[in-house]
Amino acid sequence: MEFTTGGGPAVRITAADVGKRVSLRRLNDSGSSPERFTDTVGVLTSWTGGVLRITRRNGETVDVTETSLVAGKVVPAAPARRRGPVASRRELQEVAARGWPARETERLGGWTLRAAGGFTARANSALPLGDCGMPLPAALDRVTAWYAERGLPALVQVTTEDPAADERLDAELAERGWTAERHALMRTAALAPVADREVDAARVVLSREPDEAWLAAYGRTGAGRDDAVAVLAAGPSVWFAAVAEEDGPGEEPEGRPAAIARCVIDGRWAGFAALDVSPDRRRQGLGTLVMARLAQEALREGASAAYLQVETGNGAAAALYDELGFTTHHAYHYRREPLR
Repeated sequence: MEFTTGGGPAVRITAADVGKRVSLRRLNDSGSSPERFTDTVGVLTSWTGGVLRITRRNGETVDVTETSLVAGKVVPAAPARRRGPVASRRELQEVAARGWPARETERLGGWTLRAAGGFTARANSALPLGDCGMPLPAALDRVTAWYAERGLPALVQVTTEDPAADERLDAELAERGWTAERHALMRTAALAPVADREVDAARVVLSREPDEAWLAAYGRTGAGRDDAVAVLAAGPSVWFAAVAEEDGPGEEPEGRPAAIARCVIDGRWAGFAALDVSPDRRRQGLGTLVMARLAQEALREGASAAYLQVETGNGAAAALYDELGFTTHHAYHYRREPLR
């Protein structure tokens, strides 16, 4: 039903708009206010028996009768940000550390020592964001001892907030015989274009924890399964996605998923990781599909920017991320203590 007043349409909403954000103008009840009209903005939560119920941002509900309506329209959703995000190295490294959290951490001045049973370099390396608070030789001795106490090799992630400091730290570590490894890129993108794909939501299963099938597809937990699951499942708001294999009509999908990925949402940021597509299902758009589904969920939670970390030799992943609009923010790598 569309109401009109005067010579033209004024109320352009119907019961089909339940669930949408609307703006209404209605006649005041006689004597309730000196103003003739009252405006109400909120979500149209129901329209039954000639009464519209509006829920405002603060949770308050307002009932409006059809007969009192003067004007009304659906309020367009705020456009999602489509430009690439602006961020400092420090911001990105801090949010990435929260999104892939170690099981154990210790501060060393502005450095953070991280350990998680050896599951990934990210969760088992020193992150030098600031001054270590002591001469570098003493700091490296402390780093080496801390990891030795946990039966792990000492690693330093060479990514400070200052590129010049990166160079100085890297040169010092190289002089001491620490070997460079795992060169990678931090890449960022606007989130909305990543989500801007048609997705069959029923085909992409989302969950808050990785199940056995997801972990089997990931295949990188190693012997420290508990450490891996603890890292993977921790973070501000974590989602795991899996695309089931397609079976014949009437058959239930089972076994290893065709594609998986992980996303952690932290304020404006959505961090993507653990993207994997079965070898026999690659080049079929499944990577894009699972990324888009996670991005849509992240948009609903208020994120607007995306980041991910990819090793420089992973050409297939780089091509996908290029297509989705990711660009390189900065490079980083690790330095490993020399064998003793």
